[in-house]
Amino acid sequence: MAQIVKPAGATTRKTIVGRGASSKGRACGRGHDGQNSRSGGGVRLGFEGGQMPLYRRIARRGFSNYPFKVERQAVSLSSLDRFYSDGETVSPATLSEKGLIKGQVEAKILSDGELSKKLVIDGVKVSAAAAEKIKAAGGEVR
Repeated sequence: MAQIVKPAGATTRKTIVGRGASSKGRACGRGHDGQNSRSGGGVRLGFEGGQMPLYRRIARRGFSNYPFKVERQAVSLSSLDRFYSDGETVSPATLSEKGLIKGQVEAKILSDGELSKKLVIDGVKVSAAAAEKIKAAGGEVR
């Protein structure tokens, strides 16, 4: 079995800067003059040379309701008819078990399609048209 060998020049010695002429020379990789060439030099985060910095130029006003946004997934009556048997209870837990909703989201049953089974809807939002169809099929909405 052949040994894996590093090609020549694959590893080089770490360059130690700022330790005399033998290391990196006079300016040690910092350029020649200016604020960043000196020890302790440099500017704070966000400083733009005296220009009004971006974080102060952009307006910060108002209120965002985004953190309180509730995501809902639509579930059709035809999919309930396909996945549930007569007399079963439709709840958020059974919807996720059967793969009709994914993740931590709320479900809302919409009136797409027809329903031919008696189903009990418990703890799931239902549109008005869907509630009528469920009741017409003999089911109930809690």
